[in-house]
Amino acid sequence: MSHNLLNFSQLELDQFVRAAGEPSFRAQQLGQWIHQHRVVDFDQMTNISKSFRQYLKKAATVRAPDIVAQQQASEGTCKWILKLEDGNAIETVYIPEASRGTLCISSQVGCTLNCRFCATGKEGFNRNLSLAEIIGQLWIAKRYYNITNVVMMGMGEPLLNYEPVKAALEWMLADHAYGLSKHRVTVSTAGVIPKMEELKKDLPVSLAVSLHAPNNNLRNHLVPLNKKYPLERLIPVCRNYFPQQGKQKVLFEYVMLDNINDSQQHVSELIHLLKGVSCKINLIPFNPFPATEYKPSSDSAIHLFQSSLVKAGFNTRVRRQRGDEIAAACGQLAGNFVDRTQRRHKWWLQRKSIPIIPVQTK
Repeated sequence: MSHNLLNFSQLELDQFVRAAGEPSFRAQQLGQWIHQHRVVDFDQMTNISKSFRQYLKKAATVRAPDIVAQQQASEGTCKWILKLEDGNAIETVYIPEASRGTLCISSQVGCTLNCRFCATGKEGFNRNLSLAEIIGQLWIAKRYYNITNVVMMGMGEPLLNYEPVKAALEWMLADHAYGLSKHRVTVSTAGVIPKMEELKKDLPVSLAVSLHAPNNNLRNHLVPLNKKYPLERLIPVCRNYFPQQGKQKVLFEYVMLDNINDSQQHVSELIHLLKGVSCKINLIPFNPFPATEYKPSSDSAIHLFQSSLVKAGFNTRVRRQRGDEIAAACGQLAGNFVDRTQRRHKWWLQRKSIPIIPVQTK
């Protein structure tokens, strides 16, 4: 059996090396060759003994998902469609900025949460991604771009695929792998409270919370997970997530939906809800997708909403729209996969829109 070394956590790679009769430091050497240098030919790993290289050629491989399509927007945003071994496809997005290059990584094939304003949720869900499929997105992107920031904001809810996501984050932070700063690696969640508490203990990465509504009634509608983990439970966890005087602050994401969550009543509720929470707020203009029932808030409504938050003392910015011309903007990632939930079929029937194109699987 050939082991895909991209699918090994740091601990598992160490166990693999020691099981082969090699000293433990070989795991760090292997990790450096694979993740930092992206070498797949074991013969090129020159500081590893010849005998172990021969063993690796028989027992192991380094295999990432395949790029089946690449699209680039005029402003530089790049989207890859990656085919997985089972025939499903996911999407990964690179966003260039003057001072950084951000990679938006997917954690699931689809998403279980079904947030009403998100294209991924309407496409349904197939399965969790493996470690190789998660870290493989960064491994691939590093071929083409200098990645300084990673956001787990692609397809899926990262904290519902906790162990592979955690292992991928550990590789991202490791000096002998990708060497990213804890301030430059962000996990986004809709509010899976038990796993938020685990993540807080396990890794010092940054946290983003998909909020999108200032009260339970509206959030129950927009983010159904709120029925299980309502705001009165979620906000205290966010308030205590980082040390009050530390540099890291919880980032709240708030998609701006016309006449849904963008009134002055909503902003007043939001100010009250987040009182005493050390945080930043990102206002995200809604990015439409086929058959959606929502429209983006007007520029004037967004500006007024932001001004009210700033006056109340909140660090608030409007996220610049990037990648919408190639359906790579926030909330637009859809991929191409078999939906095991039948959610996609029901959605298209309800909206009487684009026909379903089945995915060919092995």
